[in-house]
Amino acid sequence: MSSSPPPSSNREHERLQWAREVLRDHDLELVRASTDAGFRSYWRTRDVEPSRIVMDSPPQLEDVRPWLRIHALLDAGGVRVPRLLVQDRDAGFLLLEDLGGDTCLQRLDAGNADAMFAAAVGQLLKLQAIAPPADLPTYDAAMLTRELRLFDEWFLGRHLGLVMDAREQELLADAYRQLVDTALAQPQVLVHRDFMPRNLMPAVDGPAVLDFQDAVRGPVAYDPLSLFKDAFVSWPQARIDGWLNDYHARALAAGLPVPALARFRRDADWIGMQRHLKVIGIFARLQHRDGKPKYLADVPRFFAYLDAVLPRYPELAPLQALIESRVRPAMAARQTSA
Repeated sequence: MSSSPPPSSNREHERLQWAREVLRDHDLELVRASTDAGFRSYWRTRDVEPSRIVMDSPPQLEDVRPWLRIHALLDAGGVRVPRLLVQDRDAGFLLLEDLGGDTCLQRLDAGNADAMFAAAVGQLLKLQAIAPPADLPTYDAAMLTRELRLFDEWFLGRHLGLVMDAREQELLADAYRQLVDTALAQPQVLVHRDFMPRNLMPAVDGPAVLDFQDAVRGPVAYDPLSLFKDAFVSWPQARIDGWLNDYHARALAAGLPVPALARFRRDADWIGMQRHLKVIGIFARLQHRDGKPKYLADVPRFFAYLDAVLPRYPELAPLQALIESRVRPAMAARQTSA
């Protein structure tokens, strides 16, 4: 995730001219549809039926080719992705179908969650059944550790101003090693890396899957855990347990390489802890490096996720103790001084 550049009048002109040419409408206007945490932006055609979406991915900032590659991979595997109508790889412009203004996150509530998650799992099972290309990046020890280090670099160090002594640094390193080893021991499949309601769009034959360009080969429990322990909405543990169990049964029936249920649930807990720590670090980085402070409001959600899981695993008791003795007091002090 990285910060968005200042608006460029040249880029705005190029985007509008490209859209007018491909749609053969020289009076066409575009309105902003959405942005994401990277450099891509999305624009909706105005007063055109059917409306279309222009995805703008400035080549010098965010190459559109990885998006196109994974789009083709998922589409060939039967995953519902936005339909690609026109592409200009060199310019970084794509014309896509318009799936509407709401993501599944905006439609999701306690009453429809079972149905929406069941439909999302249907797409996830198709995604996980796709054989990862041989040259696709792997969620290896280096990547997993690099992500975990975002927690102590950006959240503990930059955001809270904590300096870990040698013992505390070793404690964190030991916890990270355990989390990484457990992740590497899981069956490996194609992993979206951000499979959650905000990256799913309601569709009759969907939901449609978005933001897939960072897909890797990695742990089978990663994406289902991301879906049910979302960055922006929390659910009672009993519902999460039921959804994880349902996913496991459907994955087994689909022939995916999930282990026995008890082992799968442990794997989900452990890869969840890796993700929770990583996301806390990313949210701090988004504020301090990228000037996007709104994400930090969701940091307590991830500490609640950790609180629910850490007590189950005595081998991670030192990490839990560090959070209680050093991290929470620093968070409280920062909030008081803010």
